Amino acid sequence: MSRLLILASKLGYQTRSFAEAAKALGVDVVFASDRCHQLEDPWADGAIAVRFDEPEEAAKRIVKQSFVRPVDGLIALGDRPTATAAHTARALGFAYHSPESVENCRSKLRQREVLRDAGLPVPGFFSFRLDKKLEKILPRVQFPCVIKPLRLAASQGVIRANSPEEFQAAVARIKDLLESPEVKATREPELDRLLVERYISGAEVAVEGLLTRGKLRILGVFDKPDPLEGPYFEETIYVTPSRLPDEMYDRLLDCAEQTVQALGLTHGPVHAEFRINDEGPWVLEAAPRPIGGLCSRALRFGPKRIFLEELLVRHAMGMQGTDLNREDGASGVMMIPVPKTGVLEKVEGEENARKTPGIEDVQITARLHDMIAAWPEGATYLGFLFAHGKSPDEAETALRLAHSQLKFEIVERLPVQHPVTGAVQQ
Repeated sequence: MSRLLILASKLGYQTRSFAEAAKALGVDVVFASDRCHQLEDPWADGAIAVRFDEPEEAAKRIVKQSFVRPVDGLIALGDRPTATAAHTARALGFAYHSPESVENCRSKLRQREVLRDAGLPVPGFFSFRLDKKLEKILPRVQFPCVIKPLRLAASQGVIRANSPEEFQAAVARIKDLLESPEVKATREPELDRLLVERYISGAEVAVEGLLTRGKLRILGVFDKPDPLEGPYFEETIYVTPSRLPDEMYDRLLDCAEQTVQALGLTHGPVHAEFRINDEGPWVLEAAPRPIGGLCSRALRFGPKRIFLEELLVRHAMGMQGTDLNREDGASGVMMIPVPKTGVLEKVEGEENARKTPGIEDVQITARLHDMIAAWPEGATYLGFLFAHGKSPDEAETALRLAHSQLKFEIVERLPVQHPVTGAVQQ
């Protein structure tokens, strides 16, 4: 039996979704994760424990394990495992994005520099160390601007500032986030720097693509109909096909093609984000990975309407069936937003949401009694709504109606006194 290596930091719903797609194709699965690097086999299923902050060493460990359990292809879920995947693919002789191209994407600063030097439309930017005095930084800032960490994903820690006062408050808030135990535990580099960009107005779109030995195939272009103007940038609705005018749509695809070429990406999934305004498309970012969470279920292909997960597994394993066309009609997904930080105590209205015309599925992924964080500190959603319709407008309307049926009770977490130090923790 052929075997797929899935590299992921979280063995959650997205990972399970890809594993189920592989098994449906008769493909065995082995995981590599840094969820618990101290244990030899933290999940008792042959998983390989690695540290994604040491990609070359992690790749060596995976290659060593592959002598015992050979793998025939790989896929990386999320941003952090992509460098390890690239080094592993190079060592095993698999077609995949190069380590150099992945590193161009992993650092937001490096990506900006590469795209700027290639002549791609990116906002003006600069970076600074957090130990620098803001009085010396502020003269360089053009307002409005966007401040962001160099390594975090899902718009975590991304804040818009319209004035010097807002800039100072945003920097302090992001610094607190970067110094939190949860972020420090990732051992990511460049956590001591921030990126400052000129704010670009306009609508946002997302492009889901698949590269095969340098040739880019567009799998879907999503509109994001909710305005993403800040101060935080939590995403909500994705709807495809895009409603962009034909001329702008063609310019977007051309920009996407130039973007992946400039970054050096060659083989595997790619997810890219753009802003669109009267000047055309602006590159926000591109990543050598599939769309996050369960959003991939908004894309289905061929007469059997297979999900994107199965298409990507087929591609990683060199199987047939990766050239299937996306289904007819429109589809959409809502990443259910987190209205405030606190403990999720109750969810109501799920059945009514399911009964909404056009809704195909409702997945509440947040667990009751767990702490959830709103943006900009947050990076995970309450769940996902999926809709189909004859038109993008129909799909979008279904998502909004279904969301209006849901009610989430989120209560503030009570302060807790540490039993040893006596310090009060919120």
